[in-house]
Amino acid sequence: MKTNKNAYKVKLGIFVSIGILILFIIIFFIGSNQNLFSSKFKINTNFRNVSGLQVGGQVRFSGIAVGTIESVSIINDSTVNVVAMMDKDVKKFIKKDSKASITSEGVIGDKLLMISQGSSSAPEIKDGSFIQSMEPVEFDDILASIKITAENAEVITDELATMLIDINEGEGTLGKLLNDEGVARDMEKTMENLRQGSKGLEQNMEAAKHNFLLRGYFKKKEREKEKAKKEAEKKAEEAAEERAEKNK
Repeated sequence: MKTNKNAYKVKLGIFVSIGILILFIIIFFIGSNQNLFSSKFKINTNFRNVSGLQVGGQVRFSGIAVGTIESVSIINDSTVNVVAMMDKDVKKFIKKDSKASITSEGVIGDKLLMISQGSSSAPEIKDGSFIQSMEPVEFDDILASIKITAENAEVITDELATMLIDINEGEGTLGKLLNDEGVARDMEKTMENLRQGSKGLEQNMEAAKHNFLLRGYFKKKEREKEKAKKEAEKKAEEAAEERAEKNK
């Protein structure tokens, strides 16, 4: 009987020891994840709207988790103060002109605080310092903008459809012009007159070339054209010879 009690006590002791060990392991992992065992420093920033950012949320710098949100508190009706606790190791990389913004992990993921890289010439931030913020773009505002754009596109489409129907039915000034046979005939006559005028001009130019008084002028123009042609051919030959020399 005594042996059974001793065995029970041993088993109970082992069970309790294992439970305590598991508890310490859980505390260690939670502490490591929340950066509880490393040196810390604080930063402050203000937003008009934190868009669902919560205490315990991640703080990231250059895409790397470097801290957590310690507190989110309302200062007044237009200002919300956010205090972030960050690893001391990244303090030297955060400058006074760095900015804080709120983003989400994925499209509908948890909200997190993103710290931007400042300029290399700016001084290092101090513990408890305040940095500027960039207000987040609300998803509802994006949806509202898309809705307005879609409504405008729908109105434009309806107006275009109405205009095309009116044109096909001969309504309006443009519809009457496009569907009026008289206008079409007038346009054909105008084009025919232009063709005849061009033909007459060509005939007049040909006659002028044979005119005694203008013959010298046209011959001069032909010589200039021929000279320009020969110069172009000469330049082309020289360029071909240069390429041939380079290729040797």
